[in-house]
Amino acid sequence: MSYNKYFIIFSCFFISTLSNAQNVDFSFQNNQLPIDVRAKLLVSQMTLDEKIGQMTSNAAAIPRFKIPKYNWWSEALHGVARNGKATIFPQAIGLGATFDPELVKEMADAISTEARAKFTIAQKKGNYGKFAGLTFWSPTVNLFRDPRYGRGQECYGEDPLLMSKIGVAFVNGLQGDDPNMLKTAACAKHFVMHSGPEHGKLTFNVEVSKQDLNETYFPAFKALVEDAKVEGVMTAYNMVYGKPSVTSEFLIKETLRENWNFDGYVTSDCGAIGGVSGKQGYAKSSLEGASLAIKAGANLNCGSAYKQLKTAVEKGMVTEELINERVIQLFKTRFRLGLFDKNSDHPYTKIGPEHIHSQKHVQLARNIAQKSIVLLKNKNNTLPLSPDIKVPYLTGPFANSNDVLMGSYYGVSPSMVSILEGVTDALSLGTSLNYRTGALPFQINPNPKNWAPNVAAESDAIICVVGTTRYLEGESVDAIASTWGGDKEFLKLPENQIKYIHQLIEKKKDAPLILVIASGGPVSLEGIEEHCEAIMQIWYPGEQGGNAVADILFGKVSPSGKLPVTFPKNTAQLPAYDRYSMKGRTYKYMTKEPMFPFGFGLTYSEAEYKNMSLNAQKLKKKESLEVNLEVANKGDFNIDEVVQLYICPEDTSGGIPLKSLKAFKRISLKKGESKKVSFSISPEELKVINEVGEKVWRKGKYKVVVGNSSPGKLSTKLGAAIPQEAIFQLR
Repeated sequence: MSYNKYFIIFSCFFISTLSNAQNVDFSFQNNQLPIDVRAKLLVSQMTLDEKIGQMTSNAAAIPRFKIPKYNWWSEALHGVARNGKATIFPQAIGLGATFDPELVKEMADAISTEARAKFTIAQKKGNYGKFAGLTFWSPTVNLFRDPRYGRGQECYGEDPLLMSKIGVAFVNGLQGDDPNMLKTAACAKHFVMHSGPEHGKLTFNVEVSKQDLNETYFPAFKALVEDAKVEGVMTAYNMVYGKPSVTSEFLIKETLRENWNFDGYVTSDCGAIGGVSGKQGYAKSSLEGASLAIKAGANLNCGSAYKQLKTAVEKGMVTEELINERVIQLFKTRFRLGLFDKNSDHPYTKIGPEHIHSQKHVQLARNIAQKSIVLLKNKNNTLPLSPDIKVPYLTGPFANSNDVLMGSYYGVSPSMVSILEGVTDALSLGTSLNYRTGALPFQINPNPKNWAPNVAAESDAIICVVGTTRYLEGESVDAIASTWGGDKEFLKLPENQIKYIHQLIEKKKDAPLILVIASGGPVSLEGIEEHCEAIMQIWYPGEQGGNAVADILFGKVSPSGKLPVTFPKNTAQLPAYDRYSMKGRTYKYMTKEPMFPFGFGLTYSEAEYKNMSLNAQKLKKKESLEVNLEVANKGDFNIDEVVQLYICPEDTSGGIPLKSLKAFKRISLKKGESKKVSFSISPEELKVINEVGEKVWRKGKYKVVVGNSSPGKLSTKLGAAIPQEAIFQLR
């Protein structure tokens, strides 16, 4: 063949290729077409390189399709995070303490409103970077199975039902209720067993019974997929049943896709696919690890391992058809977000900057913080204090700290309110407020001279703010003060704080000591609790935390938060931290008496539960349990009351829980007011999970208990209402 013939053939090929590149079918932009059709139409026109470029979290731009680059990694655990000014709401564990799904949905809607406004501005500025997108890797619905878990603050608590209800509400608020477009895309993480140890999360293997898997670890994820239609799921770092989570066909293909009919995208945690051949040593090479992950069902790689997929195709390790399938799913999410729609008239695209950190959202943050605070002790009605108190003393390492408000995965705000600022603003102008820090948070004071304890002797009341912060507990790469990889080896406060509290106890004379604890999980108060007249657990309460704490301290509102986790007395009451068996863990299986029980929290009033009735004493399959009762406010304060219904089996053999929360309702009661409350527990909810993981109707006697704390003598001893109880039988 002559040179001219070669030139002609090459020229024809080049012109044909150029023509194909230019003649793009843009009908994928037509939002009247079904999402599946649009995604397939777009992906079918892409080259293999273009498709692979869409499978990492930092997705490449494709100019010929007018597709800008897009970074999938954004965070919104309790407000738009790591992306400039935004409203900071209370940390997730505080949201769990509200026991208020409707309020959490309202908050998540506010977060997504701010996110849409920020996204529009960022796009106009050409900011396509990390944390500036609409795909949020929130919420965390791993169970807070052990109080030593430093990232427990990211979870909603230790109960699967509470986790599910709050999580579904959060996803619904974030994703919106438009049938044709997602407001933003939520992502449930970390699927599925990922709650410590933090320092070993890249290597450890979890093998639990099918009973624990289905009773404890699956329910929240299942609810978010089936009930909330969550758009994304992130796999965990750790191995499950001997396989890295991101390569587990049991978790992704069988459970998510087939059993739960999940129709969203699956992403790895960051660097997890590389870890399959790295620290986990499960695959021989990163190429093999990437191939295993895409075969199992992971659409997106937060990391770089998927850049090798072209080599995997060339070597026959994966097919291009499989890549098509995974990329189509990714574009379905982007189409659902309306990112390629020509129509710019949709309300979500019209949300303006005036909604970012609006006064409405700031007030909402304050309201949520108020409802998240848990009053653990109030001896002789020490609280509320009068705003006209003459000489109050505010002290402690976090009394004037903004860090203690924020928690992990936080945003930034121009109007943070420390507890010192909140208390100062709440007090009468004639009050002589004293303030001293008194103690360094995580180390012994280098200077032995310290006048701060002596001020207690001159005070009418001492408010001491102690706790942890994200520096002591949290993700291992951020908890820079932690000596245990972000987790807590012990539950007690840092030694210097304990020392300072005892100095105040020694000096305070007759003034009441009010302990305000900021932390992401349980704190052991052995040797401290008995010396305090009042104790408040405030979690990490967000930007309005100082105002909310003052609102409770001085009686503007009555506390109404409830513990979403059990507070044990010490770590000796806990099973080994690295064991994922639920035996002895949480209120459902714990037989030792804790310091404070799950569901507990005092108000400034007295609730009375009475006149409970059941629809039947004996129930057959397919029959629901109907429970009716009255709740009365017998005190002098208007309150919110969290009415909790538990079911306790008479026969707990076979590993079933000692007690289980089956329903709850938050109600408002004015002083002297009484309300009727009704619950309907479906036949499915009356079933138990047996030892092989099956949900079964188990015949026998059960006790239904309705009150404002989990059942047990400790609850009433600490001041919870006397619950209503009744026996029924499943036939």
